Amino acid sequence: MSPVFAGVLQLLALIGALALAYVPLGNYMARVYSSDKHWRVEKWIYKGIGANPDTEMRWTAYLRGVLAFSAAGVLFLYLLQRLQGSLPGSPGFSSIEPAQAFDTAASFVTNTNWQSYAGEQAMGHVVQTAGLAVQNFVSAAVGIAVAVALVRGFARSRTGELGNFWADLVRGTVRVLVPVAAVAAVVLVACGAIQNFSGIHEVGQFMGGSQQWNGGAVASQEAIKELGTNGGGYFNANSAHPFENPTPFTNLFEIFLILVIPLALTRTFGVMVGSVKQGYAILATMVTIWVGFVALLMWTEFAHHGPALQAAGGAMEGKETRFGVGASALFGVSTTLTSTGAVDSFHSSFTGLGGGITMLGMMLGEIAPGGVGSGLYGMLIMAIIAVFIAGLMVGRTPEYLGKKIGSREIKLAACYILVTPALVLIFTAASVALPTPPNSMRGSGAHGFSEVLYAFTSASNNNGSAFAGLNANTDWYNTTTGLAMLFGRFVPMVFVLALAGSLAGQRPVPATAGTLRTEKPLFTGLLVGAILIITGLTYFPALALGPLAEGLA
Repeated sequence: MSPVFAGVLQLLALIGALALAYVPLGNYMARVYSSDKHWRVEKWIYKGIGANPDTEMRWTAYLRGVLAFSAAGVLFLYLLQRLQGSLPGSPGFSSIEPAQAFDTAASFVTNTNWQSYAGEQAMGHVVQTAGLAVQNFVSAAVGIAVAVALVRGFARSRTGELGNFWADLVRGTVRVLVPVAAVAAVVLVACGAIQNFSGIHEVGQFMGGSQQWNGGAVASQEAIKELGTNGGGYFNANSAHPFENPTPFTNLFEIFLILVIPLALTRTFGVMVGSVKQGYAILATMVTIWVGFVALLMWTEFAHHGPALQAAGGAMEGKETRFGVGASALFGVSTTLTSTGAVDSFHSSFTGLGGGITMLGMMLGEIAPGGVGSGLYGMLIMAIIAVFIAGLMVGRTPEYLGKKIGSREIKLAACYILVTPALVLIFTAASVALPTPPNSMRGSGAHGFSEVLYAFTSASNNNGSAFAGLNANTDWYNTTTGLAMLFGRFVPMVFVLALAGSLAGQRPVPATAGTLRTEKPLFTGLLVGAILIITGLTYFPALALGPLAEGLA
């Protein structure tokens, strides 16, 4: 079987598995966030945190809940790392330095999971399980909660109430993420991923010496790492490590976990707004972009430019021989079009254009399908922009899902799409212009610039993957990427929740003959075009200095 054909078969198998899970999971999540019943374990949690889950919140109160909970998470995770040297279950590891502890705390609380450390050499079992793994669950639940609040903004009218943040947070964790991650962890253990709390031990003899590895609760963290679109690996090699990703089957299974909730949330959206066709339109937009990017990356990596690539069946540099070019391209696109950040190959060693494709996937705003929750609300913001553009074309006040898109709504949407590009470009410019930060670049010229651009694109869009040629463990990069992750996560949420409150307070507008049919293929095409054009106009100069210059050289 040719490598190209094998890659296509894996793509088709993945699409089939996602299609089977789409309706049941999407409907289930709609019931979870629409129910007025509380499980017993949830009541215990509410009592423990002193929250009343039946109190409706306006957008400002919902936002305060998001920020307060996340700030507490950053502080707890920071202190846990700083105290690691005194904690049990830390096999000889010292405490994390302040700048790196801040960067890591910001990273995991923002669902980014950017790592400027090697997991097996820095983090003990307590920090991994009680700190990082917990944030993998709750940061993902926060993202879903904000998306659900925006959906309620479309579904409700003449009220400013968006639900209860604490109820949405707890339900997303207890009813969605924990049970699915538990099943996924069992599958990974059955396929060879490790799950233990052993210390550092010898692993065979290599070239006259021995290699040391520490064990850990890897399978359980790997499951939520992918399911919650987190991405932080237990080991520095991330999902290229055989303890995290043992076989080609687990590789495909992990890609499935990355995509299943972001895609199913479009069904949840359709059910909650009373029109599943609207959900299908958003789904079609996401899938069109995702399949297009997979095809482009496979093409660039399978292109045979010389005898070495012909003999290897593609650009195999930096790729696991267990997975090959096709599966690596599929994983690379899926992780950079979501906010996952997990990698099973070395993005820095992709072809020049291939590395640019992974970078461009993040620059889209990670909305195809995006992170859990963040992908849906990011795509809905772009839908509002597309509706506004269509309204300008025909001279009609734009409407979306029965809500008028006035000056307030479009200003909030515009502010949302400006935040991350500003962070990416400002921090990248500072890092290449100042005298000291360029010393962290391993490459030079266009490739070195791509390393820096990729780093801040990943951090600001809360992705977490790295080009891996950049030494990011410096005070400059730990501080600036930490700030980029915090601003890139929470400033857009302010605009999303403000928009949700504005929409929820409107009266519904009846559809007329002049209303744009947003459930039709025409709107899907308009939305795809708006996303690509806006991204291209924003980032093309930066891409021309980095991956395009390298790819065309």
